Amino acid sequence: MNKNLFTYKKSGVNIKAADSFINFISSVSSKKRGKKKNSNIGGFGSISNIPKHIKNPKIVACTDGVGTKIEIANNLNKFDTIGIDLVAMSVNDLIVQGAKPLLFLDYISINKINLVKMKSIIKGIIIGCKKSQCELVGGETAEMPGTYEKGKFDIAGFAVGIVDNKKILSKDKVKINDLIVAIPSSGLHSNGYSLVRYLLQKKKINLKKNKFLRTELIRPTKIYVKEVLKLIDKNLINSCANITGGGLSENIKRIIPKNLVAEIDLNKIKAPKIFSWLKENGISNYEMLKTFNCGVGFCLVVNPKKFNKISKHFTKLFKPYIIGKISKGNNKVKLNGSINWI
Repeated sequence: MNKNLFTYKKSGVNIKAADSFINFISSVSSKKRGKKKNSNIGGFGSISNIPKHIKNPKIVACTDGVGTKIEIANNLNKFDTIGIDLVAMSVNDLIVQGAKPLLFLDYISINKINLVKMKSIIKGIIIGCKKSQCELVGGETAEMPGTYEKGKFDIAGFAVGIVDNKKILSKDKVKINDLIVAIPSSGLHSNGYSLVRYLLQKKKINLKKNKFLRTELIRPTKIYVKEVLKLIDKNLINSCANITGGGLSENIKRIIPKNLVAEIDLNKIKAPKIFSWLKENGISNYEMLKTFNCGVGFCLVVNPKKFNKISKHFTKLFKPYIIGKISKGNNKVKLNGSINWI
């Protein structure tokens, strides 16, 4: 029998390509930080230091993916932004607890290694880590022929952060008459894409021929780390929420204590054009609010006396604005009025 009849490469797994990809990640991630080749990448594990200035450190960990936004990237053959999305989905959760992101790891599983595609994804992850002020310390690439169809893949991210025990944000700090402050989203972020794709399919819309949708549906998720951590350091917020799947109501209720209610005036929400487009093309108000962020990517709960000190930490594009307040009640969240779709 021919000894070379059965090989790992013939089964669809190319170890040399995987090694080449690991070397690329190590070199490019180190180059971005102006350091020598990253020795963490490619090892069995990654070692990182815990900052010494934190007296009573607590570790916070998050993991997430980008869902079926991957299929939009595949459709457009554009992969340089979903890595930013991947980082954003985890680090935006970390800061809700008051944690500073320290390190990030990625997991990429794919039918067959495509170095051009995967290098593009990694470059986005590195940009996301830079925006988050954390380090890409490693990850895993799995070539899985037979599990994924040709050209298909999935990505997941894992972030670890640290916070001083005294600076942990919790719902216990939320008080009556606190303001609910919206920070604009950059667009859909990475939620609701199964519904978006279903709409595109039913309406027979060719994404490649629609410039507006091509731009909006691949737009990367806003990373709020830099701004929110500054607010936490200055003790300007009592609590906050990352508005992801489930929309405003489902996410804000997670940071509201018993016997209090977040009263939100939907009339005050500034929804970008992409949300109006979705609404006009057959998605009900109920589904819009349940599925999408509707223009509010992140929410802060703040003392009214501190609101004016918050805006200066944001650019004009993401300037915070008031959409409600905390009152006494048992509903946790009460939505009043309706969004004025542009």
